[in-house]
Amino acid sequence: MGMRIRAVLLIGISLVAISGNAVAQSASTAMPSSKTDAANAPTAQATAPRPSRPEIPASDRDIIVTAPLQQSETDVLQGTSVLKGEALTRDLRPSLGEMLSRLPGVSATSFGPSASRPILRGFQGERIRVLTDGIGAIDLSNTSVDHAVVIDPLLAERIEVLRGPSALLFGSSAVGGVVNVIDTRIPRTRPENGYRLNGIATYGSAANERSIAGAADVAVGPYLVLHADGSYLKADDLRIGGYALSPAERAAALSQVGVPQDVAPGEDPIDFAASAAIRGKLPNTAAETWTAGVGASIITDTGQLGVSYSRYDSLYGVPIRYATEVGQAQESPRLDVKQDRVDLRGEVETGGGFLDRIRIRAGHASYRHFELKPSGEIGTAFYSKGTEGRLEFLQADRGGWQGASGVQYFNRSFNIEGVEAFLPRNETNQTGIFTLQQYNAGPFHAAAGARYEWSDQTAKTFGSDPRFFGGKRTFGAFSGSLGVGYGVTDAIRIGLNGSYTERAPSAEELFANGPHAGTQAYELGNPDFRLERSYGIEATLHVHGERVSFDASAYYNRFNNYISEQQVDQGVCEAAAAPSGREVDLPCFQYQQAGASYWGFEGDLSAKLFEVGGTRINADLLGDYVRATIIDRAPVPRIPPLRLLGGLEAQGDKFTARAEVERVFKQDRIADFETPTPGYTLVNASVSLKPFANNSRTSLLLSANNIFDVVARRHSSFLKDFAPLAGRDIRVSLRFGL
Repeated sequence: MGMRIRAVLLIGISLVAISGNAVAQSASTAMPSSKTDAANAPTAQATAPRPSRPEIPASDRDIIVTAPLQQSETDVLQGTSVLKGEALTRDLRPSLGEMLSRLPGVSATSFGPSASRPILRGFQGERIRVLTDGIGAIDLSNTSVDHAVVIDPLLAERIEVLRGPSALLFGSSAVGGVVNVIDTRIPRTRPENGYRLNGIATYGSAANERSIAGAADVAVGPYLVLHADGSYLKADDLRIGGYALSPAERAAALSQVGVPQDVAPGEDPIDFAASAAIRGKLPNTAAETWTAGVGASIITDTGQLGVSYSRYDSLYGVPIRYATEVGQAQESPRLDVKQDRVDLRGEVETGGGFLDRIRIRAGHASYRHFELKPSGEIGTAFYSKGTEGRLEFLQADRGGWQGASGVQYFNRSFNIEGVEAFLPRNETNQTGIFTLQQYNAGPFHAAAGARYEWSDQTAKTFGSDPRFFGGKRTFGAFSGSLGVGYGVTDAIRIGLNGSYTERAPSAEELFANGPHAGTQAYELGNPDFRLERSYGIEATLHVHGERVSFDASAYYNRFNNYISEQQVDQGVCEAAAAPSGREVDLPCFQYQQAGASYWGFEGDLSAKLFEVGGTRINADLLGDYVRATIIDRAPVPRIPPLRLLGGLEAQGDKFTARAEVERVFKQDRIADFETPTPGYTLVNASVSLKPFANNSRTSLLLSANNIFDVVARRHSSFLKDFAPLAGRDIRVSLRFGL
């Protein structure tokens, strides 16, 4: 490991030296240019924003940053969604999962309003990557659904979701896709007027949510740009439209009223009647979060180099999984989370030849969170230190052929302390090399990518607990993709992608063996797991005309050794816990490996209907569906059902008014121990105003969400029978920029 770290440091020092030469050359030849953010960022191409979104210049509409190579709009081989501008303000929520849940193919884990992680095409956890400006969040959100993503949505400039084979360039765990949150903490551009100021203030009625965030850039001299940002959010317990418990769980709880309970001295018996009666508010969901960060960049005509430091601090509760039988445990944990993080980003143009530019992105974070008991006492402590770095070499365009290659490194040391530690102390190392090559010839486009990843997971038990495996597992994983696209006309593009993916099991999947208060489950892994392998194919259709835009994907993935977490009989966990003499009083969830298949589709249609007096009337419709099965067993658990969302929007120069209806259908394809989830319909509306003719960056938005106060439960949530989604929520947001 020491040799790997030294190699990464040497690469970083070399690039700093190259950037230093670029600064010196630029100082003697030219003043810095005011390149756009898109020109300086890692780029790839997305499908165009729907016409129902506020219209923006084509130069902004055509650029995204999530994959290494820039392409034209019609060359896209797979679906990419971008959330920015007015849509970003309208969908702003405390968690990324809830914020992105209206995008095609995206759902959320919905483990309370603060810890809701994105789900892409039914994949979650270790099968999607959540990035901040191109590298991982370096937190523990992928290890458990109760752990919040340590990225502040309030400071996001834009969020991009990439699905399909090219997502594998960011790691073998990105088979489901990539979510990249882009902020301005390390400045990419020099402010045109010498300074830049952005801010947002929001109020949401459902949780009495109050938040404010701001970011400022100041140019110092011809090359240096300084940055500072901060945010604060405080929310009370979430308001819901009806009972917290589903009808079946309410009935189960009420059936236990009067049943004798064996209660330890000093403890109160569970009040099953009170649990069944909870309605209107979701207890233990209040939150308070603040962040602060500073950054600096040297920006020249031929490169840039920047660093930043940030602090994240949050205290939030997760919904209670109420006991519905005598003998079950009932916990109400709160999580006290802190992260300190340092980041580096650099880019230098090589001056021509085979390479066009070199990019580096690196980050190091120290993370900890405490799972607190109702008394405030620390029940379990989680500690993690992680480092991730990424170096990319971008080839110049030579007769339609261009490419990007690089290396990526990740290290994480993870330790849990406390009576409910469900993992041994462990360390993960991953080193990957990758390449993406593409060729354009008129209407024809082809792309091929490959990645090889070395990884090892080491459990360091030191004989402290007989439950835990002690030792090291090492894996070598290869992934590859091939795609072709063809422009049938200037407005119509079709594509076909194939991929093969290998993913190493995570430390949690290998080594877990214990009760986890946050998820309120006993979690059990298997140290003998093998590589997870999948074969995938995806067909795409992109239609972009003057009045109509349509993007659709259909996909199929077949897995060997697929790892899933299934609720099983309590006796399985009792046997695993026996060596340490522990009792199992939480539901038993075991990681298992078997064959599996995923197939589904997603589509996004928008059209300009007509225009009246300068006001454009647009309509849009999206839909998505995924069907996932453990071969010869049962459906994969927690898979989102069919969903349709339609909207009607009026756009003027100074206002936008929108109404939308979302229909989520019943999910009755369920795994063992799951329960069916009824469908629901949500109605939302919003009005956005731009009061200043000479300042389009300032806007006031009023929205009403779940207008009819519907009790909605997401099937993808572990807690869907105990924690419905927010009830009626009136939100006001003021965004400003100077």
